[in-house]
Amino acid sequence: MAINLTSIGVKVAYAIEATAGKRPPTGWKHIPQITEIPDMDAEPEALETTSLDNLDYRTYISGLKDLGGSLAFTANLTQALLDLWNGDGSTTGVIGEYETAKKAGKSMWLAVVIPGLTKSVFFTVEPSPIGLMGMGVNEVIDCSIYVTPTGEPKWDTALTDEAFAEADAMSVMNFKY
Repeated sequence: MAINLTSIGVKVAYAIEATAGKRPPTGWKHIPQITEIPDMDAEPEALETTSLDNLDYRTYISGLKDLGGSLAFTANLTQALLDLWNGDGSTTGVIGEYETAKKAGKSMWLAVVIPGLTKSVFFTVEPSPIGLMGMGVNEVIDCSIYVTPTGEPKWDTALTDEAFAEADAMSVMNFKY
């Protein structure tokens, strides 16, 4: 019998490669306050293969999928999130970590971890700094965390608590699979 899942406890995390070209097995850091994850279930483009001898229907083959460029993860804006992502003066944040890794020929990875699944989604990204977001009267201030995919999102063995950085252990919920 299938067990339906909820979004309760879903985590988005990032890690920098220790070895260029290899997804990090450990050192993942939770990105707090994410409230929405963009759709990455893109349909493949349909490439028409109809020939002159087709009489009733056009024919197609699957082409490439398009995620649409940068992906926006929505998050509640907090000082902790802004410091984690943009840096706080004493640390470089995600943006600085990415720039350092890039100079060394390494990539930043993003993971979406869904409790109850034995697989997580992983892909390499290029992050953008958090800018000034729009806001209105009497509402929660949220922001968009933009990342540009540099690799294909793929399902692979799920991250567990042990994969997270020691300093991040306080924010890790117990993943039970």
